[in-house]
Amino acid sequence: MRSSDNIDQRKPNQTISMTPTPSPPQKQASGGWRSLFIWLALALLMRWQVIEPRWIPSGSMLPTLELQDRILVEKIRPRLARQQHQHLPLGSVVVFHPPSALLETGYDPKAALIKRVVGLPGDHLEVHHGQLERNKTALQNDWRDTPMNYEMTEVTVPEDEIWVMGDNRNSSLDSHIWGPLPEENVIGTAIWRYWPLNRFGPIRFPSQGNSGSNHLAAIGSVP
Repeated sequence: MRSSDNIDQRKPNQTISMTPTPSPPQKQASGGWRSLFIWLALALLMRWQVIEPRWIPSGSMLPTLELQDRILVEKIRPRLARQQHQHLPLGSVVVFHPPSALLETGYDPKAALIKRVVGLPGDHLEVHHGQLERNKTALQNDWRDTPMNYEMTEVTVPEDEIWVMGDNRNSSLDSHIWGPLPEENVIGTAIWRYWPLNRFGPIRFPSQGNSGSNHLAAIGSVP
């Protein structure tokens, strides 16, 4: 007798399991570690190239920034400004590496300092009768809460440099002592305070486009 073409070669009591074979635990674990490393790399890239947290250890930026405030510093705008041969807006709060005048006194070249931009290349700045003047005009939005207690003869901000001062003008070691700041030293701009929560919000910037012991306001990096 001719046998059928569709031959079932299973034994009568043999069954076929339909349960899928699970992935080996080693592959699942390696996939989890790979995802973790990717997220870690992205986080580090964001911190190094885009935005990073900092904290304020001194009072030279009072009343705008207080001791132990936690802030966010963005790093894109200064790079774009340099690439486009433009300048940061007046009134920007900048975080920067110490200029050569401070390095010569022993400052760490990796330190991060914070001040506000009050003068751009070509500006003429001076301090008379407790008031900062730019191009013979007193600043209308000066961010300070007391008159300045010193005089500063007229200076002209050089090309590719800016003039920076602390908002606490009478207790700030800034450009009126050590001179202009090279724009290439700028790390980023302080844009947001995230701690304490009762002062949570954006850091004050100019509303218009043109507008004791000394502290240098070195700021700390949040781990």
